Amino acid sequence: QLLIGYENGTVVLWDLRSKRADLRAYYDEAIHSVAWHHEGKQFMCSHSDGSLTLWNLKSPNRPFQTTIPHGKIQRDGKKPESCKPILKVEYKTCKNSEPFVIFSGGLSYDKACRRPSLTIMHGKAITVLEMDHPIVDFLTLCETPYPNEFQEPYAVVVLLEKDLIVVDLTQSNFPIFENPYPIDIHESPVTCTEYFADCPPDLIPVLYSVGAKHKKQGYSNKEWPISGGAWNLGAQTYPEIIITGHADGSVKFWDASAITLQMLYKLKTSKVFEKQKLGEGKATAEIVEEDPFAVQMMYWCPESRIFCVSGVSAYVVVYRFSKHEVNTEIASLEVRLQYEVEDIITPEPEIIPPFPDASSQLPSLKSLSGSTNTVACEGTMKDSIPCLSVKTRPVRMPPGYQADLVIQLVWVDGEPPQQITSLAVNSAYGLVAFGNCNGLAVVDFMQKTVLLSMGTLDLYGSSDPYQRQPRSPRKSKQFAADNFCMRGLSNFYPDLTKRIRTSYQSLTELSDSPVSLELERCKSPTSVKGSRKLSLPTDLKTDLENRENSFSRSRSSSVSSIDRDSKEAITALYFMESFARKNDSAVSPCLWVGTGLGMVLILSLNLPASDDLRQSEPVMVSPSGTVLTLKGAVLTFACLDCMGTLTHPPYEVWRDPHSADDGEKTRKRKLVMHSPSSSQDMGDHQFAVICSEKQAKVFSLPSQTCLYVHNITETSFLLRADVVTLCNSVCLACFCANGHIMTLSLPSLRPLLDINYLPVTDMRIARTFCFTNEGQALYLSSPTEIQRLTYSQEMCDNLQDMLGDLFTPVETPEAQNRGFLKGLFGGSGQAFDREELFGEATAGKASRSLAQHIPGSGGIEGVRGAAGGVIGDLTRARIALDERGQKLGELDERTASMMASAEAFSKHAHEVMLKYKDKKWYQF
Repeated sequence: QLLIGYENGTVVLWDLRSKRADLRAYYDEAIHSVAWHHEGKQFMCSHSDGSLTLWNLKSPNRPFQTTIPHGKIQRDGKKPESCKPILKVEYKTCKNSEPFVIFSGGLSYDKACRRPSLTIMHGKAITVLEMDHPIVDFLTLCETPYPNEFQEPYAVVVLLEKDLIVVDLTQSNFPIFENPYPIDIHESPVTCTEYFADCPPDLIPVLYSVGAKHKKQGYSNKEWPISGGAWNLGAQTYPEIIITGHADGSVKFWDASAITLQMLYKLKTSKVFEKQKLGEGKATAEIVEEDPFAVQMMYWCPESRIFCVSGVSAYVVVYRFSKHEVNTEIASLEVRLQYEVEDIITPEPEIIPPFPDASSQLPSLKSLSGSTNTVACEGTMKDSIPCLSVKTRPVRMPPGYQADLVIQLVWVDGEPPQQITSLAVNSAYGLVAFGNCNGLAVVDFMQKTVLLSMGTLDLYGSSDPYQRQPRSPRKSKQFAADNFCMRGLSNFYPDLTKRIRTSYQSLTELSDSPVSLELERCKSPTSVKGSRKLSLPTDLKTDLENRENSFSRSRSSSVSSIDRDSKEAITALYFMESFARKNDSAVSPCLWVGTGLGMVLILSLNLPASDDLRQSEPVMVSPSGTVLTLKGAVLTFACLDCMGTLTHPPYEVWRDPHSADDGEKTRKRKLVMHSPSSSQDMGDHQFAVICSEKQAKVFSLPSQTCLYVHNITETSFLLRADVVTLCNSVCLACFCANGHIMTLSLPSLRPLLDINYLPVTDMRIARTFCFTNEGQALYLSSPTEIQRLTYSQEMCDNLQDMLGDLFTPVETPEAQNRGFLKGLFGGSGQAFDREELFGEATAGKASRSLAQHIPGSGGIEGVRGAAGGVIGDLTRARIALDERGQKLGELDERTASMMASAEAFSKHAHEVMLKYKDKKWYQF
């Protein structure tokens, strides 16, 4: 039987065998769901007024019970007030307790602010479970699915819009089960990703152990009730970890080994800052965007467990890993990083007309990239103030990653700090370096001091290859509105592509809204969001759209681009043991710096001679004067030894900084260096691999000779490039904006692979795409899905072995032995195969005089629809002969049977004749 409820209040019971309605019932309110009740003799309906009705199949004229579970009872005995619709209801019976009535919705209208809820009625007890997201559907798990039996429910699976939870019905407080699957990847939008394959094997257990301590309490003590399917891990043995940065400032570590995805540990970077309070001090009110703590870049050293995060509010946080809880203050530094040379080109009046009534007001210097900013009132100027406030009181830090140092860029002359575009950390040197479009900063996080804060032009010194035009000095710290608009169009739009929220929009939306936003704020400096759109010159609008669609910070290294883009962003940083100058005879600590104009600078790092003096003596950072050039913005660096093997930067072996063991605290730092030994040839024995948006080059050091060069693309540009290991060798993996994935051999730069995989139609792909070792990569294909891919043949061959099975394999049980008595006196007969009974293997071959049975296609009736003519006649004749032969065979069998019967009768008659032959008549 099938029970159907309609919106007009009609309930119909259909008999599926007779295909007719056995029952029709009518009610005043719309029916949202129906459920069987009381072993199939009754049914329950939920309605749009928040009521539940019970019906009897024998008397369906009206419901014999009507209740509004969440309706207020009126004093005068009237009907309880209506509530919100009950969208779904389920009725489940129990053998030893009261039945369960579970439904979604049905709350009172006077509680409009309440979250979506699931109500569980068990006897007289009513429990309301509030959900974080709207309920899509729910399903009750029972011991048996048949309504005519006691169903014994034990859990409820609730599907939410952004989550999946399972409620335990066997406990009175109805706790939820701990979900073993990652449902909350998109709990906050993912802003950046990092992928690590073949990392140290002890990391996953350590991260899981500290992450388990941070989990919420109150989960059910039972195992996850959904147990279908089976995992197949395959032959892969190396561990993999995915790190995701989110818009709310959180960072999540995931176990991605084989095909699993399990969250290990969650870090909240926003806890090191004070909470932003809106509306305090209207004169200098801070206008904070929706995501001031959004993670923009991450750097992780798995060996030393140093973790570094940069956010959109121009800050860098250095974390150290500890297994012990600590209560301490957070050290912080403020860095003043400003482009000192005047870089504003005064526009011609006929090109961009000034806006009226805007020169007397201070424009809002809010970065279009999503950082936290301050709008100052008229007549005041922000200077030497960071965007966020670090907590000054002692902070309790649980086991896991603990903040060691917070570095913030400050406002300079009313200008907000520019976003950080590159980040690098080295645990052996104890240094962290970061840069933006203004310059470079190097910080010693061991001594908590700023070593270098220098503009990009100052890094060149006399080695600047470009003859940059001098700029006139600023006449005032107040910018004119027309100059600010030109500044916003010429310098701000490279950063528009880094907005957190706009990455989930289409490219056409991305090319319109930021420009109108900036122009509107030039008109009204105190407004946050502009709504007025102004027309732009055609050539300027075309140039802007081209840059927006290219996701580029700086796409040209020509002199004209220098005049147009006076700021040169730092796009890549890399610490390594290298030759800083041509005449060096030994490697030394260096910092390689890549810029948006394709320039590569090498900074020398002078560290204390012994580790004992590392905490007391200063570290010296100085430009070496070495300048290398490439086409396009520099993306990545790598270093190879004379044999072409990848040389990793030195690192410090991890030790717990807050260990209870005094010996571990006082022991010396253990450094792992990858420098070549002195016994090797000290000539050109080192290769530097540099890849930009357009080309890749391999230089021999220390001679700085370009050995190999490969122009990767001419019409497009690279979004990501990484030097990875694959099959015990090294290659350069590249992802191009036109969707091509390419690999180049090292150091020869020969093309190995060029596949048109995926066109970049969304900035989310460009922002989250990353390569890792063993021929793997990943990106966010949607806001809720992580897409992994491989370009390794070995991984492709093992992929099928790694996939899971939907159904759990079960062995076929053996047939039970059939006893003699059961076979003799049993009920149903045993089924046999026709071939087993009458086949040639058992009965032997048939007589030659018998026609062989050839199965046809249904007899004469099967060919009546065939076409006429000779073929149809032959077919019919063949079938007729087949049937005639079959009848002849049956006749032959009957004839043989009659002959056998006649012979038996003759034999028995002869025996009777012999028996009574000599007997007299009186002997009978």
